[in-house]
Amino acid sequence: MPPVSVLIKPASGSCNMRCDYCFYCDEAKKRRQAACGMMTEETLKNAVRRCVIPAQGSCAIAFQGGEPTLRGLPFFEKAVAYARHFNRDGIRIDFALQTNGYEITEDWCRFLAENRFLVGVSVDGVQETHDRFRRGQDGGPTYQRVLETIGLFDRHRVDYNILTVVHRETAGNIRAIYRDYRKRGWKYLQFIACLDPLGEERGKRPYSLTPEAWGQFLHELFGLWYEDYLRGDAPFIRQFENYIGICLGIAPEACEQRGACGVQYVIEADGSVYPCDFYALDEWKLGNINQDRLPQLQERADALGFRARSGNHPLKCRACKWLFLCRGGCFRSRLETGGDAGLNYFCEGYRMFFDRWGDTMMEIARQLRR
Repeated sequence: MPPVSVLIKPASGSCNMRCDYCFYCDEAKKRRQAACGMMTEETLKNAVRRCVIPAQGSCAIAFQGGEPTLRGLPFFEKAVAYARHFNRDGIRIDFALQTNGYEITEDWCRFLAENRFLVGVSVDGVQETHDRFRRGQDGGPTYQRVLETIGLFDRHRVDYNILTVVHRETAGNIRAIYRDYRKRGWKYLQFIACLDPLGEERGKRPYSLTPEAWGQFLHELFGLWYEDYLRGDAPFIRQFENYIGICLGIAPEACEQRGACGVQYVIEADGSVYPCDFYALDEWKLGNINQDRLPQLQERADALGFRARSGNHPLKCRACKWLFLCRGGCFRSRLETGGDAGLNYFCEGYRMFFDRWGDTMMEIARQLRR
């Protein structure tokens, strides 16, 4: 079996914040069983064992939620211990944690640094844009508490990157946000398009991101990044790095930029396994890690056509000069019905961006190749 990538949800959808746009809350409401409680140590042991032993070369184990730290630090200490115990072939094991930062303490930081976790911490821009949709359970602001956590990361030398959801407010304020991030010394950035709830008409929520806003956001952000690139001081922005990599002939590591879905193995707290975090739904359940092995889960994903369906690029896509870069984007953002079925909802935004900066990215690739 090739390298394995698994996403574990130790606290299911439980969270100590209430973000208006949370896609996992939306998914959970659409399942017969919304919440799965807290993951038991037995399920954790089975998950790690069934993923580490068959993996060849490497195994990536990421923890997400909800808010995964609600499961408590001892649970994660056991996860690392199990991974070491079952790593019989001495493969590389990469740990990652995505967190809102609310439960992080000094003890957490020592653990994360010692075990070389890569931490993704959610920050939606500056205080005004962050607190607009990322609130505490009491409805109060959360921005300052997250900044305190990042300060702890810096003091303990925890490896982290900033995860920013691009919603209506962040998209419209990217210049101020980018300058603030640069001033704070944040060098590793990931920007994620905000998703509307499944089955709803897009663009109707207060946080909804429109194609035009997405295109303008990408255009402005790349312009700011390119100015710093020319000075030799550009931050790492995952999406741009992947696009330039595509121009160099390098396969992108971000699934949304590959143009085809992969199977990540998302393990819910009760052991239920799904092929993708965006499709942790009853109709896509592959089995349970307490009973099923990875080859069985992979066979079920193939039988359900999970990967095959992402090849539904319409004629408009296949005729587009930018398909080699865009590749149709994330399947979760594609239109499902009508004459434009298979077209990415953000298509016009991507086209705006590539028309302005696509040639520049190809020129950067040529320079790097030389």
